[in-house]
Amino acid sequence: MNAAAKSPQPWPSPTPSRQEAIRLRAEEIYVRNGGIPGRDTENWAQAEREILRGSPEAFCRKAIVVKIDGAQYIGEYSAESSQGYVPGEFGPGASVSVRFHGDRMFLLRPNGKVLETTLVKKIE
Repeated sequence: MNAAAKSPQPWPSPTPSRQEAIRLRAEEIYVRNGGIPGRDTENWAQAEREILRGSPEAFCRKAIVVKIDGAQYIGEYSAESSQGYVPGEFGPGASVSVRFHGDRMFLLRPNGKVLETTLVKKIE
């Protein structure tokens, strides 16, 4: 047995997909916290902890579909950033106030809070 086989790395190198998952989660944390500059290290550390421990919040994405003028817009959101939104708050065919800004879709909920989603698809 050679020396390299006897001494495992103290910190396993993240796989490219895990590294990307951490990067994406750190970006979500940055956006969720208002885009405050200078917190990159803290955001990365939090994302790394969540990903490495398998935090459901880091992976659990939910989607909502909104129909406007014959087009369907699909927005994803995380439970963590949804301010308590529960699927089914909007009944089928319900009128919903929607605002778009870049790749974001904002829906005014019946309780007056806003559900912020990331627009992932538009189907014409």
